[in-house]
Amino acid sequence: MKALTEYIARALVEKPAEVEVTQARSGSRVRLELKVAKDDMGRVIGKNGRVANAIRVLLRVAAEREGQQVTLDVVEP
Repeated sequence: MKALTEYIARALVEKPAEVEVTQARSGSRVRLELKVAKDDMGRVIGKNGRVANAIRVLLRVAAEREGQQVTLDVVEP
């Protein structure tokens, strides 16, 4: 999940070197935190959160295949 999130985020932003994803697990739940440069926040969140929600949907599908649950939080720098 972490690698997928990094891949998607780096494709969206102008400063891919500043993309950082942290992962925390508790049982079958995975919590991901995505940090990007302040200028790239709008690109990752999108209008009305549509891009961020699309990323969450992709992550849920990938997690279901592995029998896990995932949540994604976009953290402000």
